[in-house]
Amino acid sequence: MATFVDRVKLHVTAGNGGHGCASVRREKFKPLGGPDGANGGRGGDIVLVVDPNTNSLLDYHFSPHRKATNGKPGGGDFQTGANGVDLVLPVPSGTVVKDAFGEVVADLVGGGTRFVVAHGGIGGLGNAALSTSKRKAPGFALLGEPGDDGEFTLELKSVADVALVGYPSAGKSSLIAAVSAAKPKIADYPFTTLVPNLGVVSAGESVYTIADVPGLIPGASDGKGLGHEFLRHIERCAVLVHVLDCATLESDRDPISDLDVIEAELRAYEDSRDESEWGIYGKLSDRPRLVVLNKTDIPEGQDLADIVRPELAARGLDVYEVSAVSRAGLRELSFALAKIVDTARANRVEPEPERIVIRPKAVDEIGFTITYDEAEDAYFVRGTKPERWVRQTDFNNEEAVGYLADRLNKLGVETELVKMGANEGDTVVIGDGPRAVVFDWQPSIPTGALGVTATGGRRGEDPRLHLHEERPTSRDAEYRKAHRRRADGTIDLFAPEDDD
Repeated sequence: MATFVDRVKLHVTAGNGGHGCASVRREKFKPLGGPDGANGGRGGDIVLVVDPNTNSLLDYHFSPHRKATNGKPGGGDFQTGANGVDLVLPVPSGTVVKDAFGEVVADLVGGGTRFVVAHGGIGGLGNAALSTSKRKAPGFALLGEPGDDGEFTLELKSVADVALVGYPSAGKSSLIAAVSAAKPKIADYPFTTLVPNLGVVSAGESVYTIADVPGLIPGASDGKGLGHEFLRHIERCAVLVHVLDCATLESDRDPISDLDVIEAELRAYEDSRDESEWGIYGKLSDRPRLVVLNKTDIPEGQDLADIVRPELAARGLDVYEVSAVSRAGLRELSFALAKIVDTARANRVEPEPERIVIRPKAVDEIGFTITYDEAEDAYFVRGTKPERWVRQTDFNNEEAVGYLADRLNKLGVETELVKMGANEGDTVVIGDGPRAVVFDWQPSIPTGALGVTATGGRRGEDPRLHLHEERPTSRDAEYRKAHRRRADGTIDLFAPEDDD
């Protein structure tokens, strides 16, 4: 059974907004009390919060689908619906959030850091909020909007000060167990460590964390072994410690060749990442390095350490001979690491908060686009406002449909369709995906035309919708003869009819 998970797929669905209420106050001796339908509540958000007590993404590995509660519908007598409860998901510090396209949308570091991964839907307006001087008692209300949903990838990058890297069975687990209170699994076979281990080390007044990264082998940056899965855990470490095995039983290995192989894998991993992903931590090639010659308590190990130490020193590397078993050299190593960590913390430049510049949109911006698809033989309307209005409309209510038509007409959608040469009865699609609405376009009759007004019928009805039943459509031959399309795509309403 897994106990540590550092990458998961999280499927989130925020709460839907509550529907508005269509209600009219009725009191004794007051038959026309006016509308009193209230608004629906807002749906709950889904929020990721860094929790210091959480060190794994294990919970989301077993329960990847999370949903917030919906907002309550509004009621009569101006009773506003209750808002949905936000769903707070704790994550470890160092969690990177990526969208379905692999783009980083949030980098969560530091206890209490919050990120709203899915916003709840807005509640629909009740008829009390929709009433105007011309529509005093609307017989409809707006529907609540659905909450955001999507799939995100959570990746954990351990936030440690020191990273131990090296071949399998080099003694990294034994070393972290000797210098800290961590209890990693230790055995005499390769790949004993399957997950990163974290330990806390105290050296005088300095306290820092140390991470034991699973063993690296040649080709780790290309996916061989376990290194490809856990190399990201060293991205935020202030210092890299090469743990070299001086008592290996493999004839083709020695501390110098092991060091060269691990350095080559680190360079390959660094080249495969975008420079913008390193942030304030800098590239791996810029991190200070130490070399630990481990297992020097064995006579052959001490002899090999004496041989390779001059060459390592010639490369400008600080070398420490230690033994996790006899604990020789561990005190000197812990204090040396503390000095480097303290220097790195003092020199680290925290990023300045980005200045927020508010640029208001132009007043004459139409806020929508219309494109014609010849393959689909349909006009596609895209835009924040028309798509939101469609989601808020109850198409079982004639007055609500008429209200939608008035809003689209006021926005300029019908005018733009006419300019593009759309005929009555042509297919129009508003929105995209499963929430799109498809209908046959019928130009709305202006308010007041033919003696009809937006409130000319009973509540919940719009007489203008029934006028189209007696009007010809673009499928009728007589209609097509009376509306001739010019070469430039415009329509000539006064073209003479053909004899054919």
